[in-house]
Parts: sequence; structure tokens; C-alpha cells
Amino acid sequence: MPDQPELKDEELYEKLRDEGNSKEKAARISNAAARDGRSAVGHRGGEAEDYEDRTVDELRDRAKELGIEGYSDKKKDELIKMLREH
Repeated sequence: MPDQPELKDEELYEKLRDEGNSKEKAARISNAAARDGRSAVGHRGGEAEDYEDRTVDELRDRAKELGIEGYSDKKKDELIKMLREH
């Protein structure tokens, strides 16, 4: 079993996990917050178009980019949920 990556802000990681975020997402956010500062991480984003405005093919492409499995037979609302929970 591979070693678990080092968490640089364990408190934030645990808070994000308690809120229902995946391990990967919580680790990514908490490490970025430790590196760049929590306020800097909080101001990122907002550039991508809404998932609801994308086609099913675009959502499938995004799921593939992220390495999500089991997306090929999902409907649009199911794909959106998978992407948001990733």
C-alpha cells in the first residue's frame, strides 16, 4: 500500500473531511492553504463555467481528466454530482 501524502494543515483537512469532502480534495485544499495561506485559497476559482451549462460529453471528458471511474453510463445530473464530490 502506498504511503499517504503528508498533510500540511491537518486541522483544515479534518474540517473538510467532516464537511463531506473526499480525502483527495481535502488534502489538496489543506496543503494549498498551508502553502499559500487560507485566504488566498479561498479567493481562487470562479473561472470555470457551471457544470449545468456543459454537455454530457464535456462532463465525461472532465471526469476522465480527473481520473474518476464509472462515469460512462451516468446521466448529466449524476455526472455533475460525481464531479462536485470528487
